[in-house]
Amino acid sequence: MEQSTAKKYEFLINDTIELGGGVTLFRIKALIGFGNVKKGELGGYVEKEGNLCHSGKAWVTGNAKVYGSARVSGDAEVSGNAKVFGNAEVIDNAKVYDNALVSDNAWVADDAEVSGNAKVSGHAKVLGRAMVTGHAKVYGNASLHDSAWLCDNAKVYDNANVLHGAKVTGNAEVSGDAWISGDAEVSGNA
Repeated sequence: MEQSTAKKYEFLINDTIELGGGVTLFRIKALIGFGNVKKGELGGYVEKEGNLCHSGKAWVTGNAKVYGSARVSGDAEVSGNAKVFGNAEVIDNAKVYDNALVSDNAWVADDAEVSGNAKVSGHAKVLGRAMVTGHAKVYGNASLHDSAWLCDNAKVYDNANVLHGAKVTGNAEVSGDAWISGDAEVSGNA
């Protein structure tokens, strides 16, 4: 049996954004219906086919932008004004939306969400049902997973891990080799 090589979207060559440095992003248009996407629906902007997988229900919508060597696959969604770039990956059922940024070698997977003005960068990982929102930042080799929650202006960086439902809020910073887990709540004020 032959495997289908059908494409689920096409580039609109008359609807582009120039980022500078010779990088052009193209608006995409669905060629078929899949998931919640209808045939003919306009999507967001991608630089090249390698940025958005043709299999699965992955989609880039709104004014979202995916470029560089970044990849969106599985059933993941990037929407709003979000940007995913560098070598970042958004996979599985993950969602990146609002004005969120995912860059460098960061990885957002499983059912994780990154929203608001949050930033995930470096080699950071946001997994499970973890949520990063507000102006929160995850960077370095840090990770959030298993329903962890990071919001407000909180930061998790270096090799720190926040997991198993722990919450980091306010202006709190978790760094070094710290592990925050369970029902723990870390909050800080300026």
